Amino acid sequence: MSEEIYSAMIDIHCKELKMPGLRKAYAALAREAIDKNHSALQFLSACLSEEATSRQQNRLLTYTRQAKFPAQKTLQDFDFSAIPALPKAKIVGLAEGQFIRDKENVVCMGGSGTGKTHMSIALGMAAITAGYRVRFISVMQLIQELLQAESEYRLPRYLRTWDKFDLVILDELGYVSLEQGGPLLFQFCAHRYEKGSLLITTNLEFARWTDVFHDATLTTALLDRLTHHSHILLFEGESFRFRESQSRQQMTVSGVEQ
Repeated sequence: MSEEIYSAMIDIHCKELKMPGLRKAYAALAREAIDKNHSALQFLSACLSEEATSRQQNRLLTYTRQAKFPAQKTLQDFDFSAIPALPKAKIVGLAEGQFIRDKENVVCMGGSGTGKTHMSIALGMAAITAGYRVRFISVMQLIQELLQAESEYRLPRYLRTWDKFDLVILDELGYVSLEQGGPLLFQFCAHRYEKGSLLITTNLEFARWTDVFHDATLTTALLDRLTHHSHILLFEGESFRFRESQSRQQMTVSGVEQ
C-alpha cells in the first residue's frame, strides 16, 4: 500500500480511538524517526508521549475554564513578605494536593485585601495542574443559585452537580448577612462533608460566624463539619490594595513636588 493509504488509515484509527494529538503529530514524528534512524519502539514511545502531552494540555485548559476563576493567580505571584506570619512551607505543601486526596478543607481567614482570594485561586490552579477538578464561586452567587434551585424544587439535583469537583472554593464568606440563605449554605457544606474539599475565604473569625448565619446551632454544626479535617491560614497584615493606593499617591505627590 502507498504512504497515502497508510496515512488515511492512521487518520481513521486516530479518530476512532480519540487520539487527536497523535493524529496531528504522527507524520512529523515518522519523518523524525526516519531521519534519526529510530527503532520501532522509539517511534511508538514518541507517538504515545505526544498523545499523553496533548491530553494533559487539553485537560488543563478544560479544567481551568470550568473553574471560572475571576483572574489568573499563582503562588509565585504572591508576596509572602507582606504577611510574614503566613506559613509558606505549609502552603507549598497544600499546593501539592494531598489535602484534596484526603478530602480536607482549607480556611483562609483575615482582613479585606490581605491576599485571601489570590491564595485561593493559586491553590486552585495548583490543584488543576495536579489533575483535580476545581470550581470557584462567591458565597453570594452560590446562595442565589441555591435559593433558585430550592424554589424550582431541584435542590438535591443541584447539589449533586457539584460532586464532580474535587475542590470547591467559596469566596468572601462574611461580607453579607445570610439570614435567608444560611441554612442552604449549611446544606451545601454538609453535602460535601468527607466527599470533597472546600476552600473558604472569610474576613470573620469563627466566633463571629453567628453574625452571618443568625443561628448559633446551625453555625456550630457547620463549623464542626468544616473544621473536622481542616487547615486554617491566618492572613494578618495590611491590605495589599491599601498599600498599592498609598504607593500611587506618594508617587503622584513626588511627581508634583518635582
